[in-house]
Parts: sequence; structure tokens; C-alpha cells
Amino acid sequence: MKKLIYLLAVPLLIMGSCRKYVEVTQIGTRTLTLTSDYRAVLDNNSVMENGYGMPIYSCDDTRFLDTTKQKKLTDIYQHAYSWQAPYLTETQGDVDWETLYKSIYVCNQVTDGVLTSQGTDEQLKKTVYAEALVHRAYFYWCLVNMYAKQYDASTAATDLGVPLLLTPDLFASLHRASVATVYAQIITDLQAAAPDLPDLPDYKTRPSQAAVYALLARTYLCEGDYAHASTYAGQALQLQSSLANLNTYVNNTSAIPRRLQDPEIIFSKVQSGTNYQGIQLDTALLSLLGNNDLRYVLFVKPGGSFSPSFNGYGYWRYRYTSEGIYQGPSVPEMMLIKAECAARTNDAATAIGTLNTLRQQRFAPADYTSLPVGTPTAALNAVIQERRRELFGTGMRWFDQKRYNKESALAETVTRNFLGTDYTLAPNSNQYVYPIGTKYTLLNPELEQNPY
Repeated sequence: MKKLIYLLAVPLLIMGSCRKYVEVTQIGTRTLTLTSDYRAVLDNNSVMENGYGMPIYSCDDTRFLDTTKQKKLTDIYQHAYSWQAPYLTETQGDVDWETLYKSIYVCNQVTDGVLTSQGTDEQLKKTVYAEALVHRAYFYWCLVNMYAKQYDASTAATDLGVPLLLTPDLFASLHRASVATVYAQIITDLQAAAPDLPDLPDYKTRPSQAAVYALLARTYLCEGDYAHASTYAGQALQLQSSLANLNTYVNNTSAIPRRLQDPEIIFSKVQSGTNYQGIQLDTALLSLLGNNDLRYVLFVKPGGSFSPSFNGYGYWRYRYTSEGIYQGPSVPEMMLIKAECAARTNDAATAIGTLNTLRQQRFAPADYTSLPVGTPTAALNAVIQERRRELFGTGMRWFDQKRYNKESALAETVTRNFLGTDYTLAPNSNQYVYPIGTKYTLLNPELEQNPY
């Protein structure tokens, strides 16, 4: 029987079996019957707007130099920060894994039943179905980029991805699909969804054609398919291209828009967990930003501004609206994808021109200087730096690190000291692939663990 899940919080043991990849609670449930029931399911933002968390700790934007703050981290986040697997004990749950698969389960409920639901609005049924495909594609993008190797065309067909569950069956096989298969499903879902979605959404928490194109651009970028990434980023920007001029908010931070009104957000996804607040920023990132960049002026604050306080500086953007850390695709991200693809195809002028259009909105007029057009290599390096400035604090840097490591010219070794011990993250290390929670592999023997 299909159920409408209003709350996903308390563990439910699956009766008569050890199979349990996710905790699903059916509290305050009723049978899904009407098309409006399925519409309500997808409008439950507490389930459908979820993002990811651990990459915020693992990426090199984060650097806990304050030993007091280091000691206050829970054991799970200590492991994520120092890249030391396993992250979890046999009884601990992985919040990212469970949250994303819970959301996928709901998507699968919708795709399984909405087209035959009771209701006369056939277009609404198709639209809700399409929205579920887009949400599911996003969640699988998160999972495959966290728990699998970076996409590599030469090995993706055999590299282990994640369990690819497409029906609401809690007893489905948890054999891991290949990275190539998961990516193919993401693209298939997105392309299938586009015709039944509006150009722009009524609410930014709902998928749209702009969201489809943005997610396709992000996906193809991770595949290294720069032609398709550029095409889809351009299509997203044709539908939505508005930028926020940060000068507007320097003397009036109360005017910083919430996510539903933010002109830059294309598709809203957030990390709202309290464990990702007061994140200390790396000194190299702070130097890259510089004091005049309005992203530094507005979105970086001294550790004394946080509670508990710490020595150093932390990410502040989410504190203005108290809605969590924004992680969904945005107009600036699409511009950066366009710029990167241009640089990689030897069009330095387009790459730098796109960066300058963005940067004009990030500096006071007196502090703004246009970047010069140089070589394609210099343009690519400028894009990489600008991505770090624009997307810091969101965890996106982790995914960038993974894909840059496939190129020797861009690969970097990261080191950090944690509680007196030095840790090293080498390019293409197995440490870039998060371990699957031990309790899931114990309960599901076919769920193969990542090497570490």
C-alpha cells in the first residue's frame, strides 16, 4: 500500500528481514489517492529540499585552526574532517545517506502512482511526475559524487556507484550500480522531465525547465563533457539570468533576500543541519577573497560573532536568513560553468568576459578591476579561483577538488593538522570516496563497501 509520509524521523525496523538501507517512518499516514496528495508530498520541503552535509567538513574551504573547536566536533565529523575511514560505528547512521535515500523513496512513491491517481487534471499529473524525476536526479547526483569515484569515462562502466532504486520497494536489491549507470539515469530523468515543466517555477523549491538545464549542466561538467555542459548552462541562463548586486546589501543586510525571493537561485536545495554552522574558513580561501570582495565583507565574520566563539573566521551567509546553507544550482554557478567550458575550448575572451560580468556585482565600483584576457590556461585558472570565491561555504568545493584531481595540472595535495596529528589527502585518493555506513553493509551483505 502506498503511504503519504508526513514525518520521517523515528526508525522503523523492516520486519522479517535484515534489509535496511534507510530508516523510514510512516507516522500520521494515509493512503495516497488524489493527485493533490502527490502534489502535497513533493511540496514537503523538509523532505524534498534536502542537500548534503559532510563535504562541508571535508573540503579545503574548511580549516579548523582553533583546537577548542576541533575538540568539540563529534566523532563522525572528526573523521570527515580528517578523511579517516570508517566514519561510523556499527550502530551510527549516516545522516547524508539516510536523508537522501528517504527523499528518493518519496520520489519513487510519486513516480509509481501519480499518473493513475484520482483527479481530472492530466497535465498536473504529468507535471508532478516530472518534478519527482528532477528531485530524484538531484539526490542521486549528490549520492554518486559522495559515495563513488569521480566520473572517468574510461572506468565509469565498472566503478561502483550507489544502489539505484527506482521503485518504492524497501526490499529491493542493494547491489551498487556502476557510476556510468547512475549518471545515465540522472540524465535520463532530467531529459524526460523537461517537456512537462514550466520555464520557471511558481516557487523555487519546485523544479522547472531552468532547473533541469542547470542540473544537466552540473552533471555534464562532472563527466567532463564540456560541450553539453556549456549548452545546458546556456539554456538555463536563457530562462533565468538575474544577478544580485552585493553593493545593495552592504549597508542594509536586512534586505538580503530569502531563498524564495533570491534572484540567483534556480532550484532551492539547502543543508539546514545545525552541525554545519560556525564552520571555520581556510586562510588560503580568505587570502583569495581579499578584504575588498563583497563576498568577504558580507559572508565572512570573525569567530567571535558565532556561538560558541572561536579563533579565526567563519562562513556567515546562512545567518542572514536562517534558512540553511544554499546548495541548489544558481545563476552564478551556470555562469561559472559557461566560463569554464569556454576556457577549456580555448575561448579565453568568453571565459573572462563571463567572469567579469559576475565580478562586477561582487565589488564596490571603486574596488572593481576587470580581469585581463590572457591565455586559455590563465582563463581556466581564473575560473577555478572564481568558483572557489563564489561557492565557498556550500561544500561544492569538495566536488570540484574531486574532478580537478583527474588532471595532473590541477591536482593538489591537501594537508591539515587535527588534534596534533597531520593528515594528508592525496589526489585521487580513496579518501575522496566516503565509506558506506557499517550498519548498512552488515544488514545488507550485497552492499559492497568502498576501499579505504
